[in-house]
Amino acid sequence: MKYKTKKLFSAFSLYTSSLLSGIFMGLTVAPFNVWFLAWIALAPLWVLVINSAQTKKQSPPSPPSPLLLALAWGIGYHGLALSWITGIHPMTWMGVPWLASLGIALFCWTFITLWGAALVAIWAIAMRTISSQNKFTRVLIGTAIWCGLESLWSNGALWWTTISYTQAPYNLVILHLGQLSGSSAVTAAIVAVNGLVAEAWIQGKSKKVEGRRKNFYFYLLPFAFWLIIHLIGFSLYSRPLTQPPETALKVGIIQGNVPNEIKLYPEGFRRAIEGYTTGYLTLANQGINAVLTPEGALPFFQRDLKETSLISAVREKGIVAWIGAFAERGRSYTNSLFTFTGNGEIFSRYDKTKLVPIGEYIPFEEILGGIIQRLSPLDEHQVPGSSNQVFNTPFGRAIVGICYESAFSEQFRRQAAAGGQFILSPSNDAHYSAAMPAQHHAQDIMRAIETDRWGVRATNTGYSAFVDPHGRTLWISGHNTYETHVETIYRRQTQTFYVRWGDWLTPLLLGLAALAWFLERQVKTD
Repeated sequence: MKYKTKKLFSAFSLYTSSLLSGIFMGLTVAPFNVWFLAWIALAPLWVLVINSAQTKKQSPPSPPSPLLLALAWGIGYHGLALSWITGIHPMTWMGVPWLASLGIALFCWTFITLWGAALVAIWAIAMRTISSQNKFTRVLIGTAIWCGLESLWSNGALWWTTISYTQAPYNLVILHLGQLSGSSAVTAAIVAVNGLVAEAWIQGKSKKVEGRRKNFYFYLLPFAFWLIIHLIGFSLYSRPLTQPPETALKVGIIQGNVPNEIKLYPEGFRRAIEGYTTGYLTLANQGINAVLTPEGALPFFQRDLKETSLISAVREKGIVAWIGAFAERGRSYTNSLFTFTGNGEIFSRYDKTKLVPIGEYIPFEEILGGIIQRLSPLDEHQVPGSSNQVFNTPFGRAIVGICYESAFSEQFRRQAAAGGQFILSPSNDAHYSAAMPAQHHAQDIMRAIETDRWGVRATNTGYSAFVDPHGRTLWISGHNTYETHVETIYRRQTQTFYVRWGDWLTPLLLGLAALAWFLERQVKTD
């Protein structure tokens, strides 16, 4: 009886340790921003998984399940980092009953958390299955598999919590590795350092290690590698920004601060029209070139925009306006950004490509549509835009990411490679606490660094901001406030290694990992 109790307590302590280390990783992002924990928070799970693999043939006691260890870690990380998703409750303003609203919020949080935890679980199972006795090979394999899984997940509909964003917005130096191979370079750096820390711990605890003094250098490897990658990042961060005066663009943003609770009602329409028209007129008198409004700033269809006072103001002042509204596509509609020139005519349009599951569409709607009512702001179905769009403006081609698209680096890379010279990021984060727009701003910082572009972010309720190509925030708004602001940005045509070649690092790591594992098998066979 005592043995069983001891065994249960031991297993419980291991799963608790895994959960706590995942929570520590969750503390790295807003609202906590303890970003430096990311460099050690994965190491405990790594140790537990490797130890379980090395003892899987020993019985008793049976080793802890790597699947459950990984799920505990993933729930701790993704659950805490994404806890802001519960802010969609209550949705009574959309006609959803309070209890049903709570159920939907909890379902979304649980599903997204488990979706992220599944990535960690697959990684852990792979690490246990693809066993290796060489610590360097294990670090290479663990890093490659994690990057490969993140790459796979980022091609799906649900993507936000890559561990690379744990370093934004504070560790700008390491984020510059993104210029080499996108967010995968930052992810690889974090996983590799954690792996080296874990392997040093395993070596220190192993009773089979002989001549520990001879292997003392291995304890220094995590810090040495951490220092080297930061020096590489610093070399990119310290490059001066050359800004020819002729590339300057003076841009104003309007943060309308129209709560979603009233946005689709007469009071919300009135407040939006008045707020954005007044803001436009105020900014137009400051010698600007263009004005950016948030996602869905005017909750109207394209056909109704020209009759609004905002477009009348555009005709009066002759200043370009980028306006968030909706465009019709048959019996459906798109969430769009329009370029209105000084004569009040539409010059170009970008349709949001990455739609929010549940929020903007229901996956497998023919099955789930009767269970979960669509939470769209209009009666028609929202549909995504084309994946190969470009957004031309009177000032040159721009890169556009509407709200949720900020998490998908490939969207920005493709547009930068196609000639995009600056970033426009209209968003509406009004459902949530300040943690969500802070994380959203962190995503936009990463996209600006990766593409080496200036970024302009206009939101409904905050945080709106201006970011330079080094990820430095020039100005950021308050939260739940009405604001206007003007900054000068610069159009750029540079192409980072990432923009030119995409994510080349992940396939390289996977190839090297497979080669290292194969050679190790061959040596054992011989």
